[in-house]
Amino acid sequence: MAELGAAAPLMPLEQALDRLLAMADQAPLCEIERVPLAEADGRVLAAGLVSTLDLPPWSNSAMDGYALRLADWNGEPLVVSQRIQAGQAPAPLLAGTCARIFTGAPVPAGADCVEMQENVESLADGRVRFTQALGLNQNIRPQGQETRVGEQVLPAGTCLGPIELGLAASLGHAHLDVVRKVRVAVLSTGDELVDPGQPLGPGQIYNSNRRLLVSWLQRLGCEVIDAGILPDDLAKTRTRLAQLGHAELILSTGGVSVGEADFLGVALREEGELALWKLAIKPGKPLTFGHFRGVPVIGLPGNPASTLVTFALLARPYLMRRMGVVDVTPLAFEVPVGFTWSKPGNRREYLRGRLENGRAVIYPNQSSGVLRSAAWAEGLVEVLEGRTLAEGDRVRFIPLSEVLG
Repeated sequence: MAELGAAAPLMPLEQALDRLLAMADQAPLCEIERVPLAEADGRVLAAGLVSTLDLPPWSNSAMDGYALRLADWNGEPLVVSQRIQAGQAPAPLLAGTCARIFTGAPVPAGADCVEMQENVESLADGRVRFTQALGLNQNIRPQGQETRVGEQVLPAGTCLGPIELGLAASLGHAHLDVVRKVRVAVLSTGDELVDPGQPLGPGQIYNSNRRLLVSWLQRLGCEVIDAGILPDDLAKTRTRLAQLGHAELILSTGGVSVGEADFLGVALREEGELALWKLAIKPGKPLTFGHFRGVPVIGLPGNPASTLVTFALLARPYLMRRMGVVDVTPLAFEVPVGFTWSKPGNRREYLRGRLENGRAVIYPNQSSGVLRSAAWAEGLVEVLEGRTLAEGDRVRFIPLSEVLG
């Protein structure tokens, strides 16, 4: 168990992520579902997708034009012996002739060249003249250009999106084997929280984190169990956690700092195990990971921007790895900054920002309680520990689009 006292050192993000991923690797989802292609969007491929046919299945034309055998052409016009449209089976090409052909149509046996129609002149006697030099196999897509029978085209662990589903459809797959959805219980803690639509009492606020996380988890292909709002009460905390034994992850927000109201931490220490990581990041320093009666629990901080950052950088990779995704690192790239940063900190900061004219700019209010900063932003601007920034300095930028789905 990690040291829980106030003097415990801050844990670097990379170390915390490595621990989470190691724990995820120890509890992979092994159950597989076969789903129709139309229902596979956002799911994770359970087994490598293998091609059962050559693609394309036959050589076909890349252009609207004319197919010919190059050896038959000596610069003189050729007779057009057939017309081939996509979806038709052509006859073998007659010697000394050419065939009118359209994009995607099979190239007739005996042809080894297709010339685009823009470079062909139609004569009054029905023959055609080729006005440009011709090359062997030009404008022909060969059989198996994209894939061959037996070739793996998508590995297990691939997150399926529109492109991957289109590729599967092109290979004739009507169903795909995917990893079963992970069951995640979402639990909000705090006497101050009220569901939208209800009247606010003194000192109360509307619960934004639950809607943020439920929508996010559904985008990730999780089965969400909405466990509602949990008051600041130890007995009720124990009872609610015990009711969620069918979940494969309990994800809570709020009440994760070490203090009198840290009932989640107390429950984990009493009936499971707790590793409280005080992370060296901002926002999002407090984060709890542990188990309650064998069920993994991740406790995120309650401030909305802190919830967003810690879920994006830690909880999301943990869930994706449990679903079999190997590479859970979001795409990031370096950009110059269009602002100054004169206050170096001892924690790595993730500022809500966006790109303007190729430079990163940040929302003026970076408080961890301001979710509007993320709605305005396009990504997270990473400022390393102890660093100041002048305009033009380069930083790492993580697009929100990379972590939201």
